[in-house]
This record gives sequence, structure tokens and C-alpha cells, in this order.
Amino acid sequence: MTTNTTSLRDPALAVVDQIVAPGDGWTHALHRGQVLRIVDLEGNQAVDTLFYDLHDPSDRYDAVQTMRRQQRVYLTTGSVLYATSGKPLLRISDDTCGRHDTLGGACSCESNQVRYQLDTLPMHSCRDTFLLQLQRQVPRWGVRLSKRDITHNINFFMNVPVTPEGGLNFADGLSAPGRYVELIAEADCLVLVSNCPQLNNPCNGWNPTPVRMLVWEV
Repeated sequence: MTTNTTSLRDPALAVVDQIVAPGDGWTHALHRGQVLRIVDLEGNQAVDTLFYDLHDPSDRYDAVQTMRRQQRVYLTTGSVLYATSGKPLLRISDDTCGRHDTLGGACSCESNQVRYQLDTLPMHSCRDTFLLQLQRQVPRWGVRLSKRDITHNINFFMNVPVTPEGGLNFADGLSAPGRYVELIAEADCLVLVSNCPQLNNPCNGWNPTPVRMLVWEV
């Protein structure tokens, strides 16, 4: 499996080109063959992402299937993202960052309190963003989801090393301004993004920043 590969796709030809502010969400239906690029505009910004089969949302990105079938923890060029059914949902075609986390999960008010301190309760979290997207944006694609459907997610650009004891560390990111990951849809799928607002660990460099979402047709 190779890493740090670049794409020849021209942003001027993208059918979707949207900036997502830190703490905001983004939802889009990708059809088979379409390409999604997520750009880390200022560097060191975690992008929490959920994927679902568009026609059967109960069949969704599965971290266990993905790691087991590829015998690796982190994602990069060539990684296939598998659904719970075992079918491929997307494939990373190009990646200028080199490593993406699929273990750390999404921040929530509850996990912030456990990991940090009680007064983090009012702070916005990725789980909050996902819940807002489920209510406000997902229905426009003809899909109904509830909070029970918020399961495994990928943290693009996030650096979560596994310790020798099997624990996880939230470390400084490996990304830099302008780096991106590009994915090809292997099936029709729904994408939910939370541009992470986390301020309690270095996953966003202590300063959440915007990201850019681009989509190309087949």
C-alpha cells in the first residue's frame, strides 16, 4: 500500500465546492464513481466523518471490518472502507497526508468530561454536530437516521498513536496547510462530516480551522 499520492483533478471542474467552518457539519449523497476530496486548508484539523449506504443506511462504515480485512489500523492511499455487510463503500484514491485515524471516535460532551474536566460540558462537540445534521440535513436526501445510527467514524487528518499497552494518545497532527484525502465511491453512500471543534487536545492544533469539500462527477 502506497502513501502520499497526489491527484490530477482540477478543483475548477468540481460539481460541489464548499467551505465548512470549524464546528460546522456537512452532508452529501455520493453516487458510485463520484469523487470526494477533503482539504485541510490550514493544517492540523481533524474531520470526523460517517459513511452510510444511501439505500440501506443500516449498512454503514465499519471500522472493525475495515481494519481486519486490511490488517492495518490507519488509513491512506489504497485503503478500502468497508460496510457492516462486508461490501466496499469507498476507496482512498489519493492522499497527501499519509495517515488517518479510525480508532479515536468522535468527541462528545460526555467524553470531554471524562477525559478532561467537568466544566467542558457546555462545549460543542462532534456528536452534537452529527445530531444536528441528522435533524436538519439528512432528511433532504430521503434518509432517516437517529442518534443510534452514530457509530464508527473516521477522523481524517487526526493523529492517534496506539501505545505499547494498547491505549490511545491524541497527538499533534501530521497534516499541513493544503493537504487532502480523496475518496472514490464504490457504492451510493451518504457522507456526514463534523469539522471538529475540539479545544481540549491537540487534534486541531488547539485552534479549529475550516476545511474544503469538493466533489467530482464520474
